[in-house]
Amino acid sequence: MQDAKTFIKNELKDYFSPDEISSLTRLILEKEFAIPFADILAYKFNHLSDAEMQKLGEIIGKLKKSEPIQYILGETDFFGLTFFVDTSVLIPRPETEELVQWIVETVKKESIKILDIGTGSGCIAVTLAKKMPSAEIHAWDISKDAIEIAQKNAQKNDVEVFFLEKDILQESVSDEKFDIIVSNPPYVTEFEKTKMQENVLNFEPHMALFVPDNNALIFYEKIANFALTNLNRGGKLFFEINREKGKDIVCLLKAKGFKNIERKRDISGNERMIKAEKAH
Repeated sequence: MQDAKTFIKNELKDYFSPDEISSLTRLILEKEFAIPFADILAYKFNHLSDAEMQKLGEIIGKLKKSEPIQYILGETDFFGLTFFVDTSVLIPRPETEELVQWIVETVKKESIKILDIGTGSGCIAVTLAKKMPSAEIHAWDISKDAIEIAQKNAQKNDVEVFFLEKDILQESVSDEKFDIIVSNPPYVTEFEKTKMQENVLNFEPHMALFVPDNNALIFYEKIANFALTNLNRGGKLFFEINREKGKDIVCLLKAKGFKNIERKRDISGNERMIKAEKAH
């Protein structure tokens, strides 16, 4: 028998800050070993068995190799909901929660049709379906594996989302009309790879992250063109963006005739979101 909290702290002290260790301890003991948070805080739980300590050791080993805890545990929280994740999808980020919140606050009527392009884990589409139960939610992704994860997440959170395996870069014609199109597309340039942390670079899907240096707005341009045809009049386009590209994306949207273009900062003060409206 060993003290799990002390074991985690001692093993990870050279790899993570005290706050990070505290957060990881809670996640591991709550999610993997089903120990209530109150019991973790008060040390009110029995010591882990030898088999459980072996499992804990495996988790610690993965953390030391920079594997994200969300992939290790196979799930993460987003907007108060639980989502399955694996290395075929990006780990949902707090900034994306803010994008979802912006949509929920903006939409005045619920009986609308929404398309999420590049849905990944389905975090945007599933959360919108949960928060706006009268809305009809569609979601596309190029990755078959991502669609399968997203479908599981819709089922897990008891919502209906219409998923399709589609590549927006190849999608030129569709007769479907939407009131809102939202996307958190790939937007990290190849140049920015050198600044990225190992846990992102080595484990998260590059297809969902990176764009060429010489064509950084490739997805924004394609989605904006699609929105011009497939948004209803007065329909809205929401993007999560590279914080360095806000002005460029605004220029792109203005040139295509979108109006009421608005940039929004995230909780860290970075320009991270854009909203635009179809004029005609």
